[in-house]
Amino acid sequence: MRTAVYAGSFDPPTNGHLWMIQQGLELFDHLYVAIGSNPSKTYTFSVEDRMEMLKQSLPSCERLTVSYFDNRYLVDYAKEVNAQYILRGIRSPGDYEYERVMRHINGDMAPDITTTILMPPRDIAELSSSMIKGLTGPDGWESIIQRYVPDPVMQRLIKQTDQ
Repeated sequence: MRTAVYAGSFDPPTNGHLWMIQQGLELFDHLYVAIGSNPSKTYTFSVEDRMEMLKQSLPSCERLTVSYFDNRYLVDYAKEVNAQYILRGIRSPGDYEYERVMRHINGDMAPDITTTILMPPRDIAELSSSMIKGLTGPDGWESIIQRYVPDPVMQRLIKQTDQ
C-alpha cells in the first residue's frame, strides 16, 4: 500500500490545498493531510478550526486522514504513520529552492521516504494562505476571495471578520 503525507499549516485551507489533496488521492492508496506546527508562524485559526475546515471541505473518504503533528520533523511523522512518500507542492522558484533543500535533508534523515513534488495549474499557482489572509477585510473582499477557498473556509472567514 502506497501511503503519503501532505503537510502544511492550512491557515486557512485554499483551493490550492484541495487540488494537492485530490492529486494525492489519485497517486496514493492512503493520504494523511497533516497540519503541522511551525514555531516561526503566527496562526489566524486554531488547529481545531483548521482541522474542521479541512474536514468540511473534503469529501468523506476512507483513504484520507486529516491529522495534526507538533514538535516533530515531518519525516518522523511520516515514519509514525508508515508513509513511504511525502507530497509537496511548488508554486514559484522560491518554493522550488526550499523544497529542493528539504527533500535532501529529509532524504538524509529518512532515505526510505520519497518526496513527490507537484506543480499546480496556472489558475491556482500563486494561491497561498498568506495571500488569502492579506486580501481579507477591505470592502468587497468576499467577492475576490470566494474563488480561492472552499465554501466552509469562506463561511469561517466571513464569521471571523464579522466579530
